[in-house]
Amino acid sequence: MLSRISRPAWLALGLVPMLGLGGLYLSTQAGRNPHGAQACAVSPAVQAGVAKVAIGELAAFQPAATPRPVADLAFLDAAGAGTSLAQMRGRTVLLNLWATWCAPCRKEMPALDALQGEFGGPDFEVVAINIDTRNLERPRTWLTENGITRLAYYADPQAKVFQELKRAGQAIGMPTTLLIDAGGCQLGVLHGPAEWHSEDARRLVKAALGR
Repeated sequence: MLSRISRPAWLALGLVPMLGLGGLYLSTQAGRNPHGAQACAVSPAVQAGVAKVAIGELAAFQPAATPRPVADLAFLDAAGAGTSLAQMRGRTVLLNLWATWCAPCRKEMPALDALQGEFGGPDFEVVAINIDTRNLERPRTWLTENGITRLAYYADPQAKVFQELKRAGQAIGMPTTLLIDAGGCQLGVLHGPAEWHSEDARRLVKAALGR
């Protein structure tokens, strides 16, 4: 179980200024925003199942009362090529924003790696996007040194993904984790850290997959 981290502590971590920082960012398309967009056609059984299992280690998970599309967030893959959330369509995604300067983010990475190892495949992926904006080789080094081997590497070196989610009211600190269905609709969000390889987390993933 993760050690208890106060809400002010991780909020402060997530609100560290990101000014004057260079790097490549793939701009998102105008008008994609789903905030306030038409509701999604999410299975009522899946929606109810996700809400039912948001307990225990995942008690802080906030199920979406009305699932709506998530913006087609743009970021980079391990080769430095542009990709986006739209490229993940067809699989359920646990989208996690993390950074090496964020202690609770680092704490939960092994559990996210283990969750990917258990459930990752054609139907599900943990998409952990690093938002470090300096020392851009540091995240890869940290992952290697800490045995994080099953997560694909994704990065947004200008942290625009965080800023876009913040504008949409979906990110208020770090880490931030969204559960998104195969059609790109948000099933819920968790602000702050969690034990992502607990039995509660497994039940949440299974519910999102309709199992």
